[in-house]
Amino acid sequence: MEKYKVYTLSNFRKIPQVQTYLSADEQFDIEVVGSVLPFKVNNYVVEQLIDWEKVPNDPMFRLTFPQKEMLSKAHYKLIAEALRQEVGKVELKKIADRIRLQLNPHPAGQQEQNVPEIDGIKLTGVQHKYDQTALFFPQHGQTCHAYCTFCFRWPQFVGMDELKFAMQETELLVKYLNRHPEITDVLFTGGDPMIMTAKRLRMYIEPLLHGKVPNLRHIRIGTKALGYWPYRFLTDKDAEDVLELFKEVRDSGIHLAFMAHFNHPAELRTPAVQEAIAKIKSTGAEIRTQSPIMAGINDSAEAWKEMWQLQVKHGCIPYYMFLARDTGAQDYFAVPLIRAWEIFQKAYQGVSGICRTVRGPSMSAGPGKVQILGPASVAGEKVIVLRFIQGRNAQWVHRPFFAKYDEKAIWLDDLKPAFGEPCFFFEKEKQQAAFQSN
Repeated sequence: MEKYKVYTLSNFRKIPQVQTYLSADEQFDIEVVGSVLPFKVNNYVVEQLIDWEKVPNDPMFRLTFPQKEMLSKAHYKLIAEALRQEVGKVELKKIADRIRLQLNPHPAGQQEQNVPEIDGIKLTGVQHKYDQTALFFPQHGQTCHAYCTFCFRWPQFVGMDELKFAMQETELLVKYLNRHPEITDVLFTGGDPMIMTAKRLRMYIEPLLHGKVPNLRHIRIGTKALGYWPYRFLTDKDAEDVLELFKEVRDSGIHLAFMAHFNHPAELRTPAVQEAIAKIKSTGAEIRTQSPIMAGINDSAEAWKEMWQLQVKHGCIPYYMFLARDTGAQDYFAVPLIRAWEIFQKAYQGVSGICRTVRGPSMSAGPGKVQILGPASVAGEKVIVLRFIQGRNAQWVHRPFFAKYDEKAIWLDDLKPAFGEPCFFFEKEKQQAAFQSN
């Protein structure tokens, strides 16, 4: 592979394939949408993952290049007119920021409910929603090798500091972990922690290994690097240093789980990614895989079946099928809950038991991770059966509940309780807890 190249709004028109396969109008659409939602791609994605003969319908193209329909017609018109009038960068950013604030930049109470405090200090680079797991956003890992157009973390990349999660030091994190013995897992997230050099990554991980945190059992790294730049573990100048750090985590007695995001089978077919997977597994790290289901990208049982089979073939563990979160370009990617369940069921039925470690389809909503178990008829009423995989209240986990059947619903907020109930059980319990606290 030649030298790493990155393309953004400032230079994407220099990509030879863009000049060959995209019209001037299509290039302008990318500029419009990319002025609101983040855009970044690299030469590996452009040259090895996108089938340019199938553009604009190629899944990997849609996954990385902004599409006109990702903005509402009104929002698209505002930005398009500003670009045609050649407004200055400051004015354009003001217009874009106003639009961004209307796109639910921090869904599921991330900013209001998940950010903890210690000794009166708000930990702006930590989220603690579920008892056992703390999310950590290392400051130097808040970008990616390429941006997914569906990404619910898009506010991390658009230059609005008030929307960004990040923290530079791990001292306060270690202190917080010691005061919360229920936490067993720290999940490094972003952005992408694997954008960092081995030296930077070590600065964040070593304090956890040597911080005398007896409750810490698992370190997870959420990353898209295997899909978008597997050379991070093969030929980058510090690739061996990264792998050595992974071995040190294992040797310390802490389990390292590499949470790899693969959104389409194309990402698993290249020799580079297969070699990189083998390198990571040789360190003793475990690789678990996850992705949302997205219209026009992987909304078919065949795509998921192939992904799970390829993942298991190369030693990975299928983990989650998510639903596109209620933020950013959700309307463009959304697959109705019932349709997502049908795809999941068909794919699940088509693979052997060794692939059936995967859970889904699930929504990471405000109350927790809610899994769609499927439609059913109960007491003469057609319903959707759901349950919590994770809950803001641990007592909700694995607890089934029922919603009225709605084949158009795309998110938890679209559903209504079944059997004439005024609200779901978790809403009632939340209201009761709020009343008691007052």
